[in-house]
Amino acid sequence: MKKSNPLFRWIKIIVLVYSVLGISFYYLQEKIIFHPIALTDGIPFHFDQPFKEMNIDIDEATHYNIISFTVPDSIRKGVVLYFHGNRENVNHYAKFAKNFTSNGWEVWMVDYPKFGKSTGELSESNLYEEALQVYKLARVQYPPSQIIIYGKSIGTGIAAQLASIRDCRELILETPYKSMISLVRHYTWILPVETLLHFKLTTDQYLTKVTAPITIFHGTKDGLIPLSNAESLKSALKNGDQFIIIEGGTHHNLNDFPQMQEKLKILLN
Repeated sequence: MKKSNPLFRWIKIIVLVYSVLGISFYYLQEKIIFHPIALTDGIPFHFDQPFKEMNIDIDEATHYNIISFTVPDSIRKGVVLYFHGNRENVNHYAKFAKNFTSNGWEVWMVDYPKFGKSTGELSESNLYEEALQVYKLARVQYPPSQIIIYGKSIGTGIAAQLASIRDCRELILETPYKSMISLVRHYTWILPVETLLHFKLTTDQYLTKVTAPITIFHGTKDGLIPLSNAESLKSALKNGDQFIIIEGGTHHNLNDFPQMQEKLKILLN
């Protein structure tokens, strides 16, 4: 009996494993990238600061839930449209609203589809459409000069896209990425990421179209989005835009650094 070629057998195993990895990533990428916690509609939120709940109904299946952290009308300077990260829901990010409300800015935090009380399909186009609807709602009350667009982590790509098509006072990005393609490729370099990935989020391309001032914060010890990836955005910045590197900062603790707090106060005042 003729023995099978060991090299050919190993090639088949490698091809099989590669195919399984690619197919698994293609179908499971939403669960890999996003980690939402849904909330039952009708159950009230509880925060340690004044707020009101708002909703945008698109159709029977799509419903955007927004929490507005309010400030007294007498000191209100404008609104910060805050696009949060990929975890849980607004409950996880509410503590950051004080960075802005303490400086006289109202904060609108929107949950993405499947996050919190928001519903609908979680797709890149829906993330952009939701951001646009939130902006349009804000424009009923505020001119662009009183609207700051803020993105944190995965929300930076959404914020950048919105600022590329709508005017605002400032675009602020905390721990951004060049694109989701480049970030995922950093971890799964062996796969054809650009072909498989549903969520491109090309922040670098959007920033070249932003006319408002841009400020970026990133830490040197960010273990999720490497500083080198974020620094690729520098080529998309205009004269006067700022890329602020926080020494020792990780993906989760930039808010704890006085350097960031002091810079935010300057931007907000």
